[in-house]
Amino acid sequence: MSEENGQMSEFTEEAVRGELRVWLDKNWNPDLGLVEWRNMLADSGWGAPHWPKEWYGRDLPVGLVPVVDDEFERVGAVGVAKMGIRTLAAATILAHGTDMHKEQFLRRILTGEDTWCQLFSEPGSGSDLAGATTRAELKGNKWVVNGQKVWTTSAHHADYGLLLARTDVDVPKHKGLTYFIIDIHQPGVEVVPLRQMNGHASFNQVFLTDAEIAPEFMLEQEGDGWKVATTTLMHERRGADGLRRYATATDRLERIYQEEAKEIAVALEPYKWYPQRAGRVDLILERAKETGASVDPVIRQEIAKLMIMAKSAEWTSRRARAAQEMGRAQGPEGSLGKLAASYIARAANRVHTAMTGADSMLTGDESPMDGVIAEILISTPAISIAGGTDEIQKNIISERVLKMPKEPRFDTDKPFREVPKNVV
Repeated sequence: MSEENGQMSEFTEEAVRGELRVWLDKNWNPDLGLVEWRNMLADSGWGAPHWPKEWYGRDLPVGLVPVVDDEFERVGAVGVAKMGIRTLAAATILAHGTDMHKEQFLRRILTGEDTWCQLFSEPGSGSDLAGATTRAELKGNKWVVNGQKVWTTSAHHADYGLLLARTDVDVPKHKGLTYFIIDIHQPGVEVVPLRQMNGHASFNQVFLTDAEIAPEFMLEQEGDGWKVATTTLMHERRGADGLRRYATATDRLERIYQEEAKEIAVALEPYKWYPQRAGRVDLILERAKETGASVDPVIRQEIAKLMIMAKSAEWTSRRARAAQEMGRAQGPEGSLGKLAASYIARAANRVHTAMTGADSMLTGDESPMDGVIAEILISTPAISIAGGTDEIQKNIISERVLKMPKEPRFDTDKPFREVPKNVV
């Protein structure tokens, strides 16, 4: 193996593992500060090794990234920050950003010093993302933004947002959108948490009132917003951009583990209820034994069907992950997996209800499983809506996978200002 400028020129598992072991043995120290260590990872390229050499990576083939994961796990080393929307931001900036964007944002994404949110959905355009009405108008030397975004995860923690705004109403809706990076802490940006019926406040409304964006914080050109947004959504479907969670021993007392544990607690705060929205298939067998439902032949049959569906979805997910690791483009697995997850969640909901009966609706300390069953019941509908409704996924599968005729559309070719809109 030869090296040039500290980067390997031969990509084999043996070469990668050998060089990384030497580097970790020399540099890994759990008593370092979290940001200090992550800056070292950024400088070395080992934090995001599949990224380009010139931008904190090593040009490592995606298929060899698991080798890096193994070596980090072997010594208990902490990786770069990879939770939340920051992974989508990194992938989008790498694909569409200028050198200025990459210089300003990528390192601080890896170190975890900046957090991000995604400003896409609106009260009148969720699944129909191209119908966004939030306006950005060029006034003088600034873009001035007015509008409302909704269902924005972690906006209350975010430093920056990925913003999709309409800059032209005289062209068809997909062509009139532009993509910006916006400072969330500036005047004119108001973040308001949304309280859900399950008691959590994972999402926010974001009101934009004369918020200003300098032209250099536009990604690509005016009118290219849909193209850039497609990149963001692609990485959202495939589990962000391949930045992986290296195994860490967060119960250890060294400084770096404690700092990472605090970071993880903040990052996961909006997602506390996500296991419930997936139906908690993992609790089914335990609950069947607790309630005695395991001897009921009808419920046993429903449990069997549920477990078969869950295992099939798991295998689909593994195929998608394997394809990604081999560098293949995202296939239909994203939509198939999303749709399968909805069916599984609803089936699990029904099984939990059948086993627990009317007590399923109880909350509080004396309720079944401390209220988890009730939270499952009111949380599972979310998975059929968030990230593209079941109906949207069916359309994608029918049109792009099964090659069925596209349904008629009346709003894709006419200027956006002529498209009928619901007005409250």
